[in-house]
Amino acid sequence: MEIYSLTDDVYTFPNPRFACDEGILAYGGDLTPTRLISAYANGIFPWYNSDEPILWWSPNPRLIMELEEFKVSKSLLKVIKSNKFEIRFNTNFTQVMIECKNIYRPKQDGTWLQDELIDAYTTLHNLGYAHSFESYYNGELVGGGYGLSIGDMFCGESMFAKKSDASKVALYYLVQRLKEKGFSLLDCQTPTEHLQSLGAKCISRDDFLDRLSHSIQNFPSFN
Repeated sequence: MEIYSLTDDVYTFPNPRFACDEGILAYGGDLTPTRLISAYANGIFPWYNSDEPILWWSPNPRLIMELEEFKVSKSLLKVIKSNKFEIRFNTNFTQVMIECKNIYRPKQDGTWLQDELIDAYTTLHNLGYAHSFESYYNGELVGGGYGLSIGDMFCGESMFAKKSDASKVALYYLVQRLKEKGFSLLDCQTPTEHLQSLGAKCISRDDFLDRLSHSIQNFPSFN
């Protein structure tokens, strides 16, 4: 499939169902709230390096987490019950993104989280679309992540942990919050062993887009 060039004055995307399995769909455009919300509402997200134009993706297959299928191991349950981490939501959004940018990741050279992305998602946070889930230990931010609520789907973007189990516990409480608030699904984007060990699974892009089309008709509040 042709990779489309986006312009700053047109906010529509090509149909992601016809993208290659790798998922790259388009390049260019900008990171305004209008374009980002349009992208996520169509199952598309930005992902690119500093020496590249903005690249827009909709991979096949898609990794998702059914909220009822989150796996809690005995060791993780023990940590959760210990209350060693204090969990907060939306109290330190930008710093969570900065930590996700700076955390060391094995086999990864550099980061895809550019400063312009941090600015763009902070704007979405201020508009009520983007949210952070945070773990604190002795008052210090040590784990968590962030994502966007699109209809009744939460689109997870990135996580970090500076202390063992900090991000897992934060994710556990995110899942509980999503269930309580009436969300239906956690989008995890691309397959990772870590998230699959917690219960995430791959579905086809077509199935994901079908789920998304129903999700955007509902509007639960994250807060």
